[in-house]
Amino acid sequence: MEKITVRLPRRYLEIIDFLVENDYFSSRTEAIRTAVRDLVMGAGKIMDSLKTLETIERTMREKRELKERYLKP
Repeated sequence: MEKITVRLPRRYLEIIDFLVENDYFSSRTEAIRTAVRDLVMGAGKIMDSLKTLETIERTMREKRELKERYLKP
């Protein structure tokens, strides 16, 4: 494993500490590793959502262009 340094807002760290103190995670490292893993594992879903959004925007743009081209008086 690689070691990195992360700067977090104090309120995030307080929540992480709360989770560790209440045995949701064994350490700050485990909590942060879990959060990063979940982000990475969800990246495919994020990319799919972005592709869907791009497709919707492209379709809307094409529809607007067709409307302007063929339905203007």
